[in-house]
Amino acid sequence: MRLGIQIAYFTWPDAPASIGPTFGRIARDADAAGLDSLWVMDHFFQISMIGPPELDMLEGYTALAFAAGQTKRIELGTMVTGVTYRHPGALIKTVTTLDVLSGGRAWLGIGAAWNEEEHAGLGIPYPPTAERFERLEETLQVALQMWRGEQTPYAGRHYHLARPLNVPQALRRPHPPILVGGGGEKKTLRLVAQYADACNIFDMGPAAISAKYDVLRGHCDAVGRDYREIEKTVLTRLTLGDGSPDLSGMPTVSVAEAVEKLGRLAEIGTDHVILGMANDFVPGAYDAVADVVRQVGPIRPAGR
Repeated sequence: MRLGIQIAYFTWPDAPASIGPTFGRIARDADAAGLDSLWVMDHFFQISMIGPPELDMLEGYTALAFAAGQTKRIELGTMVTGVTYRHPGALIKTVTTLDVLSGGRAWLGIGAAWNEEEHAGLGIPYPPTAERFERLEETLQVALQMWRGEQTPYAGRHYHLARPLNVPQALRRPHPPILVGGGGEKKTLRLVAQYADACNIFDMGPAAISAKYDVLRGHCDAVGRDYREIEKTVLTRLTLGDGSPDLSGMPTVSVAEAVEKLGRLAEIGTDHVILGMANDFVPGAYDAVADVVRQVGPIRPAGR
């Protein structure tokens, strides 16, 4: 099983001056601990599930480029880019640049977008849900075309690219992995089956996650895709400790409890778990993370 970490909170003591040094140290610690991936949200305001919009929030791809310069092996992605925030051609050029400069470590994490407040606040158009999903599918098509090196015009309903040139090409072959975030059963998981290399499901418990995997398997069958090709990822909250409350008041868990929880996710076919840790900025927190990595690394997810 693969493990990653998502950094979603940047209002650390002495911010904003402390943000660069602290985020750099987190990236280096995560890399040294053996984590497979590092993710940031693609938001411009802090989201309501974490705090008020006025809290510190970094632009995702600038943050990932900074992290790339601090690290050697960990993979880098957004969890996930809202399709409305960037034109597809510019987005794929951005992810390609991150891949080239990081030595082939970039992901394209993408979804249909949802935070209407930050759209309105920054003047970004926020079309209806159906249109956002149409734009998501077209963006996925543009991504695959640009990463194949095809420069023929792309003509969709919402996007028109006269010459989708992408030079230099990504180092990762055949292209940086594409992750579509969300568990929508009719549209999102269909797009995963048709276009993506990975899905991401919030941790709703093994039974509910397994049901989403069953839906994905059905979409794969419908489009002739091998379900085993798709990396199943889960975003979960997990802070290692002695059982005392973490900084948000939630109980921490021991290394043994964490390994047990991750094992249950592997049993239903989860390949890659991305951790949200309340103490991700605390020096020394990654010693326990490295212990978990050593123990869950050999676990083979069901169905592989």
